[in-house]
Amino acid sequence: MTTQKHRLALVTDNNDRYLALIEAKQLPDLELVSTLSEANIVLAAPPKLAPDLDMADQLQWVQSTYAGIDALLGHSLRKDYKLTNVKGIFGQQISEYVLGYTINYFRHFELYKQQQQKRDWQPHSYQSLIGKRMVIFGTGAIGSHLANTVKGLGIVPIGINRTGIPPRQSAFSETFHINEAEKALQSAEIIVNTLPNTPTTDGLFNEPLFSACRHALFFNVGRGQTVDSNALLRALDKGHLVHAFLDVFINEPISQECPYWHNPNVTVTPHIAAISFPEQVVEIFAENYLRWRDGFQLQNLVDFDRGY
Repeated sequence: MTTQKHRLALVTDNNDRYLALIEAKQLPDLELVSTLSEANIVLAAPPKLAPDLDMADQLQWVQSTYAGIDALLGHSLRKDYKLTNVKGIFGQQISEYVLGYTINYFRHFELYKQQQQKRDWQPHSYQSLIGKRMVIFGTGAIGSHLANTVKGLGIVPIGINRTGIPPRQSAFSETFHINEAEKALQSAEIIVNTLPNTPTTDGLFNEPLFSACRHALFFNVGRGQTVDSNALLRALDKGHLVHAFLDVFINEPISQECPYWHNPNVTVTPHIAAISFPEQVVEIFAENYLRWRDGFQLQNLVDFDRGY
């Protein structure tokens, strides 16, 4: 019996590292090829693959190295293949980002750093995180990991999703339907957006939603398209939000003229809240490849219509 060979091409931000890791796995019936036209499987960073997608004329499956696959969802792009993304590896990093900045904010660590430069001994009153309510938009792998993490510090995690039903064995103290988000936000002290970019989330964080907030911190670690930028800036001006920590944007990098740069109540980070570590991605790819080879359903399969 002839065993079918599968041909894998790499279109990533670090092909050499991915190549070494995949070769070390010694995956059966898998051949690494150098051109897209030869490949039926592609391991890729979506923005790098999108311009050359049509060159992969034998394509059957793309394993994204990112959780976000927006770059492959454009109307003009083909969708005649299986697309999977990576899940379950970003929750820890997102939790570190959100908690790092949250603790820094409430404990005034940045202020003490500035005072040290001036040899200024000046204590400031601060608040503990115990009992603070964190509203997390998205109760999937990232949101659930964050809820578990913050609960250990005494923060009360509140979930927002499309059903109002909490995930099984989740740490969410309450879960609201997205249509009830304004009610949840009225008591929120910390708001975290982990939602993907879909037609239903586009511009979700708008003036009415921000107007429901009461002096909250806002984190966007989901997608830039979910936030109405002008509404966000007005919410900061009016005090509905006291600070915004933004890691994702509609256009990246943001322009030099973007008002975020100079707003003292905005912290800009260059999409680094959670990155794809090749070692973790290859573990996911290897497991999925063996499923694919043996005729089983791929894990983390993306629905092109839903966008996630």
